[in-house]
Amino acid sequence: MADVTPRRSTRLQGKSTLSRSTSSTSGNSTAASTPVGSSSSDTPMPSTSTATESYPMATSKVSPYLPTYAESILLLVYPTTLLLGSIFGLIDPATRASPYMETHQSHDQDQAPSYFAKKSNLVNILFVKRGWFWVTMSFFLFLFTNAAIGARGSDALLRKRIQGALRWGLVTLWWVFVTQWFFGPAIIDRGFLLTGGMCELKDMIDRVETEVNIVERFVTPMACKANGGKWSGGHDISGHVFLLVLGSMFLFQEVLHVALRAAKGREERVVLLHNGEIKGADSESGAERADTQNVITASPWDFGVKIALGVGALSIWMLLMTAAYFHTWFEKLTGLVVAFSGVFVVYFLPRFVPSWRAIIGMPGV
Repeated sequence: MADVTPRRSTRLQGKSTLSRSTSSTSGNSTAASTPVGSSSSDTPMPSTSTATESYPMATSKVSPYLPTYAESILLLVYPTTLLLGSIFGLIDPATRASPYMETHQSHDQDQAPSYFAKKSNLVNILFVKRGWFWVTMSFFLFLFTNAAIGARGSDALLRKRIQGALRWGLVTLWWVFVTQWFFGPAIIDRGFLLTGGMCELKDMIDRVETEVNIVERFVTPMACKANGGKWSGGHDISGHVFLLVLGSMFLFQEVLHVALRAAKGREERVVLLHNGEIKGADSESGAERADTQNVITASPWDFGVKIALGVGALSIWMLLMTAAYFHTWFEKLTGLVVAFSGVFVVYFLPRFVPSWRAIIGMPGV
């Protein structure tokens, strides 16, 4: 009896033929349902997302009330410098052997332990004594020459320069109030008198024309010295520490935010908006953000930046020398605190007070 069952190879061949036939039919059906001259890839697909302009939102770890990571390091430089200088003054044999004159807030100039311990050193005379001139000169050189601040001739550049000059004016006003004049005597002089300071008439005491405890009050040390007296008692805020910290911190805030932002192409600071949101510091710039992007490619480390950073670096060095050879611990600490208070009002308060930020702006924004 003949075997009527088809061979296995014949069955597989039949299935393969059927599969090809079905695939061809399906393809023809698809082609028929698609209009001539078009393809399925040409059919518009519904968009699942829309491109919307948004500004960088702050992460949970970023706060407008706190300094950025880089600012935190910079702020720590100052107390660290004062601490290291003061410790050096305690352990250095030459410094310990030199008599310290409290009335002059320095070591005996005839037995000064170092060149920088002398008030007559050239850096002190030419730089520290004229400190605010160097701060002002280097800042305006940077403000009017650095290309990363804004595109030449743009409204954004004009606004940034006006607000930069306004911030300089506020910091300068604080320097004047503390060291020069505050509706009469400066804050340093008022603080000295309020804490029991007075002017001893040295010549009269030496001639025994009056008792040692008889004093005459003068409102400024210059008036005291002009009458042959000397400051005695009271607390004297370190004017050198105040000047060096305020001046260098002002330059670093103004210059580094512009230079680093141009180098990195992004903004690390955040601000509190009127509606309570926390966003990137450049979120309020609007159309000016395009202007900022145009200058990102500019070299941020130009001549003006180098001069300003050089003045700031020399200020840090002289702060170290001041910490090592001049003033007491508490006088240096109060000088630091008074300087930081001015920096806070100009550079940190605007981040969470929108109305204040609208007036004085922020460096680089």
